[in-house]
Amino acid sequence: MSIPLPVPGATGGKESPWWMQRSTAPGLLLILGLLAMALLAPWLAPGDPAAMGEAGDRLAAPSSDHPMGTDLLGRDVLERLVHGSRVSLLVGWLSVLLSVFIGTGVGMAAGLGPHWLDRLLMGVTDMFLAFPRIFLVLLLVSLMRPSLLLVMGVLGLTGWMGVARLVRAEALSIRERDYIAAARGLGLGSWRVALFHVMPNLLPTVLVAATLRVGNAILTESFLSFLGLGVQEPMVSWGAMIQHGRGHLLEGWWLSTFPGLAIALTVVGYNLLGDGLRRHLDPRFPGRGGNHE
Repeated sequence: MSIPLPVPGATGGKESPWWMQRSTAPGLLLILGLLAMALLAPWLAPGDPAAMGEAGDRLAAPSSDHPMGTDLLGRDVLERLVHGSRVSLLVGWLSVLLSVFIGTGVGMAAGLGPHWLDRLLMGVTDMFLAFPRIFLVLLLVSLMRPSLLLVMGVLGLTGWMGVARLVRAEALSIRERDYIAAARGLGLGSWRVALFHVMPNLLPTVLVAATLRVGNAILTESFLSFLGLGVQEPMVSWGAMIQHGRGHLLEGWWLSTFPGLAIALTVVGYNLLGDGLRRHLDPRFPGRGGNHE
């Protein structure tokens, strides 16, 4: 008589934490590496990224002295790449925080408020969604002098609509649950119910939505910098580095290649982390909390 062999993880097996799963760990490692590079930029690249180099170092190919080469002004590309990570990550996170804050407020008000307020807020949201976001961003940025604060504000003010619809859908579901009815039966006001009973259950959804949007915000900022509408000199961003090197792709391929790879790795990292968080936190996802390998 054959004895069935136990399947690892089927019964009694210890499941690996979500941050160690193959679907999440690469993204988390990428993000932590980028965050460490941004925080340690003054020590990793102590020079001034805007300072001009020697005449003989202009457009120098990657070497032991300059691992990623130099640009047209003799500035070290690796040094500028390290300092540019601070701008890109700052724009990504702060703009997403602003859009999530606005979207969460609008979504909760629509999902928990009276029917007329729901229709009004969702009508405004649909009106903004009817216009492509990139055209709204270009319109707003072109009307004022480009700056870091302007880019973050515009990206935040044009990215809240998807969060609002997502939060509204979750709020409509949560408001019908028994513990919400019990809280209202105890005489708790609408604000207390929203803050202490609805909001904690919305946090996983909001966290996943924020993580998945950081990469898109970084891409949009890079696109604006590529067009000359993003951050301005002496500040450096990855999109501006690509823009400076676009006219020298044959004799200076490294000028645009390395910042382009940095943008791609950052977007992939945040998307992998957001997908891993969604797998772990979304109760409707198949195999939630398990080992998704």
